[in-house]
Amino acid sequence: MTALLPEGLRDRLPPHAEANASLVATLLGVIAGHGYDRVQPPLVEFEESLAATVGTTKRELLRFVDPVTQRTLALRSDITGQVGRIAATRLAHVPRPLRLSYAGPVLRVKGDQLTPERERLQLGAELIGSDSVAAASEVLGVAVEALAATGLTGISIDLTLPDIVETLASHVLPQARIDRLKALLDMKDAGAMTAEGFASWLPLTAATGPLATALPALRAFDHAGLLASRLDGIEQVAAALGDVRVTLDPTERHGFEYQSWIGFSIFADAIRGEVGRGGSYRVGDGEAAVGFSLYVDGLVDAGLGATTRRRVWLPLGTPVETAAALRADGYATVAALAASDACEDCTHRWTPAGVVEEA
Repeated sequence: MTALLPEGLRDRLPPHAEANASLVATLLGVIAGHGYDRVQPPLVEFEESLAATVGTTKRELLRFVDPVTQRTLALRSDITGQVGRIAATRLAHVPRPLRLSYAGPVLRVKGDQLTPERERLQLGAELIGSDSVAAASEVLGVAVEALAATGLTGISIDLTLPDIVETLASHVLPQARIDRLKALLDMKDAGAMTAEGFASWLPLTAATGPLATALPALRAFDHAGLLASRLDGIEQVAAALGDVRVTLDPTERHGFEYQSWIGFSIFADAIRGEVGRGGSYRVGDGEAAVGFSLYVDGLVDAGLGATTRRRVWLPLGTPVETAAALRADGYATVAALAASDACEDCTHRWTPAGVVEEA
């Protein structure tokens, strides 16, 4: 027997496994309080089914052959698309907007430098049937409220406009040039943009930073007013967040390949990288939706979700009725199985005179 695990995978030991469960309960509790019903898609599906959902490509899937059907199966790398599939098929008859939540593990083929973990616990909510400003405001507000309930501080939101280039350039540039422009914007390569005739697009790369300065810069760039309604929407979404810090990076597309008019990343103090992300997208035959995903492992690593349980040691011979009464009072009971047993992490001990605190 060996303790060696595949790269990017790990065991969650006490107390971190319990903190993980506590965080899931807290987050889903807040989300449920806003009317989101939980669904639980399977960990494994047919490869073609997973690859056809939003946000997933075949290269992101760990695949194997089903010994029963001899068809290729795959482990999910994202749950958002599965929720969209459920909404578009099994729940297609349910009135919209449809509010769904979920939590479960996902597996990536490989990690990256910032997040080397291949297995992560993904938790989130999806609002199916609308991607309006009101819907986006609700979803972002629920995400912030849920994270704040865990004790997370310093929450900030970075907004983006995933389809901004198509919106502005579809009537003036061929698709090949649009693709090249997006690639250069991704690299923030001002020199190459100038050399390849995209100098007029350089103000887009400067319209970043705090919303108070980035939004006016973006409005000034939008001479034809093609972005007016979207920018108004961004302003309204940010206003609904109250005192949460909001920044704007209109050309950020990494991880937002399937989002439409709005995308967002969520950051916080003491968390490495993103704590969550989301945005508007389409499911099924083009039905509008907006949602978010949170990554619970980062919260656990930051020390959140820890619980302090009162653990009472029950010496050998303690009546079972006494043990049951202690559990009903909120204690976790640890019973001796032999006279020589002891409990090193118990906070209390039962005696015939009652419960006493351990020194």
